[in-house]
Amino acid sequence: MQKRITYFTSALAGLQVWRATTGLVENLDVETEYGVMKMNGIALITISDNTTLKIEPRDKGNSKHIANAIYNADLGVWVDNQGSFIFVKIPALTQERREELSKQVKAMGEDTKANIRKVRQDAMNETKSEFTQKLISEDQHKANEASIEDLTKKMNLKIDELVKGKTEEILNIKK
Repeated sequence: MQKRITYFTSALAGLQVWRATTGLVENLDVETEYGVMKMNGIALITISDNTTLKIEPRDKGNSKHIANAIYNADLGVWVDNQGSFIFVKIPALTQERREELSKQVKAMGEDTKANIRKVRQDAMNETKSEFTQKLISEDQHKANEASIEDLTKKMNLKIDELVKGKTEEILNIKK
C-alpha cells in the first residue's frame, strides 16, 4: 500500500501546475532505437526559468523521440525541438485548465484507492487462506483482518489529504 502512495505522490509532484519542474517529464517513457527508456536516463533535464525546461539529449539522435514522448504525454505544454536542445514551455494556467487538472488529480486519487483495495483484498485472502490451513488461530485471523482494515482506512485518508492539498494548490495559485 505504501508503494501505491509513494507512486501517487510522485505522480502529483510531476503534475504541471504553474511552474516548471523536472518531475513533469523525467519519468516519461521514450521510445528510442534501443528500446523504451525513461527520459531522465537519456537526457539531462534542467530548469531554465519558472516556465521553461531545457532538455539536452545525451544522444542528439533521440531529440525527435523525446519531443514525441512529451507531445504524446499530453501535458498541455509547448515543445520546441532545437535539435541539440528541447525547450518545454509551461503555459500560464487558465481557470479551465485549473479545473481540468483538479479533475485529473481526483481521478488519480480514485485510481490509487482502487489499487489499495486490490492490495487489501489480496491480504484478506492470504489471512483467510492461512486460517483455513490452520496456520493461524481464529483470534489471529480476526486481528489480521482488523489490522488490514485499519491500514486501508489510514491509506485512504492519506490519499484524500494529498488530493485535497494538490487540488487547493491548483485552484488557489496566484495569477
